[in-house]
Amino acid sequence: MDDDKLIEPEAAVRDPVERSWIKRLGPGLITGAADDDPSGIGTYSQAGALFGFNLLWTILLTYPLMTAIQLVSARIGRVTGKGLASNMRAHYPPWLLYGAVFLLLVANVINIAADLSAMGAAVGLLVHGPEHLYVVFLGLFSIALQIFVPYDRYANFLKWTALSLLAYVAVAVIVPIRWPDVARAVVLPHVSLTSDYLTTVVAVLGTTISPYLFFWQASQEVEEMRAAPGQGPLRRMPYQAPAQLRRISFDTWIGMGVSNFVAFFIMLTAAATLHLHHIDVKTSADAARALEPLAGRFAYVLFALGIIGTGLLALPVLAGSAAYAAAGSFRWRSSLALHLTLAREFYAVIALAIVGGVAITFMHFDPIRALYWSAVINGVTAVPIMIVMMLMARSRRVMGQFAVTGPLAWGGWLATLAMAVASIGVFVPS
Repeated sequence: MDDDKLIEPEAAVRDPVERSWIKRLGPGLITGAADDDPSGIGTYSQAGALFGFNLLWTILLTYPLMTAIQLVSARIGRVTGKGLASNMRAHYPPWLLYGAVFLLLVANVINIAADLSAMGAAVGLLVHGPEHLYVVFLGLFSIALQIFVPYDRYANFLKWTALSLLAYVAVAVIVPIRWPDVARAVVLPHVSLTSDYLTTVVAVLGTTISPYLFFWQASQEVEEMRAAPGQGPLRRMPYQAPAQLRRISFDTWIGMGVSNFVAFFIMLTAAATLHLHHIDVKTSADAARALEPLAGRFAYVLFALGIIGTGLLALPVLAGSAAYAAAGSFRWRSSLALHLTLAREFYAVIALAIVGGVAITFMHFDPIRALYWSAVINGVTAVPIMIVMMLMARSRRVMGQFAVTGPLAWGGWLATLAMAVASIGVFVPS
């Protein structure tokens, strides 16, 4: 007899998910927080430095769109009990899967390099010394964390690391801000149709909605399911659906809310300081360095610490999403809860992705150009993956009775359309 059928429906009612709101925060919170990585911080800082308060309105657009597509990815993982790559392998031609996963791996390694470079620079700002040494240490620390720390403790570590994002809210409290001007710019922004303005809007959207987040959250829903006694795919255990779908919705709305809330404050801080003094920045470390004479040592330190904290959160998500995608493509065992000897290929991808990122930082690459090409690849990759995700989410063959309909389906397609426009915008010369 199938072991799943031996589980009593009452087990879902006794799930602590129903009793503790903090336990309802997990994959969604970590995914949302990881989106504000050092590369994202650099993009939001540039947006604020270049256009002041006039791009704050983009957060009102990205929040619902990001939430919709992440809810779709989370539901696919929890309903089917498989990650996105495994579902794509089961239902779509191999060329589509391998092409998407290859582009995802390339984009993630470049993004890891840019994040590590920013983290090394941030450590250098605080304690001085050789930045490349810090990059190597941070890369090795992240690899060790993912391979040797048990999943339950590792997931909690990532959840609490998200608190580092509060540094950017604190910085905004420290610097003087004309709040009536902020409110006016959000409601009635000065929209410019110049190439620079439109390119920056595209960059904000592309930074916020990224393919690695889809793979990560779907796979983390599978990890959460496996880690909880008595839990299984909702297709086989539909009586667990009410509690689990409520948890996923709560977790994802909160997680994406945190992501966009922090992005808003990063952009706000840059607008109130860097833009006001006509200071251009290229990276998140540049933004931290420029803050000290404008907002004081404390704001500068908080901004730099935030870069390090968010980087420690983002590196496992970038490397882990690549590993889940590769494992799903080639039928490897994949779980952060498995011992190294039981999932060698999975952990090898994690290690190689981070080592590859470290290696790129030694090539004296231009971080802005690296982020540009990462955005290009993400833009090219995101749209077909989102289309496939929406087709899977709408399919009863894949999702059974939990096929996505109504407002969530419309939200997912709208996010896909927005990313299609953004991916075209990436190729428009500035």
